[in-house]
Amino acid sequence: MIETTRLLLRMMRKDDINSFLKIFTDENVMKSFNLRSFSRLQMENWMDRNLSHQKKYGYGLYSVILKSNEELIGDCGFEHTEFEDKKCVELGYDFLSEYWNQGYATEAARAVLDYAIEKLQIDKSVICSFIRIHNKASQRVSEKIGMNRVKAYEKQKVKYYLYAFSKDYFA
Repeated sequence: MIETTRLLLRMMRKDDINSFLKIFTDENVMKSFNLRSFSRLQMENWMDRNLSHQKKYGYGLYSVILKSNEELIGDCGFEHTEFEDKKCVELGYDFLSEYWNQGYATEAARAVLDYAIEKLQIDKSVICSFIRIHNKASQRVSEKIGMNRVKAYEKQKVKYYLYAFSKDYFA
């Protein structure tokens, strides 16, 4: 369990599904991904994939819970992935849109980042974020936690920025 001033972050559990379904049917959240709302089956598959990742790598997405009302308001954490044939650890998050622009993403991202470096011994230089070019708020979160914009790229006709702590690793 990771604790911040306003948040509790714990490993995702299967019984979080209804809370995550609320997030992934939030019109604003899905518009930011340019996707349709998840069905229950899609949500179950997404959760199964994330839970399998936790088991395999020892880290994954954390459920983000607001201390003041104990509501699950999002997720934040890491996924082992690759970028241009380089192994990396992606830092990502999703929050209910009613909690956007209140500092929760930055607070959660800082907390999981510190945990990953101090407790999980993940090398900071391999941590990155893939952010859609139009998502200015997520770009600001990455910059607030010390990441730098490394490059722009396109994947499946969607334009992204790669953010990272080490420009050299991804050069």
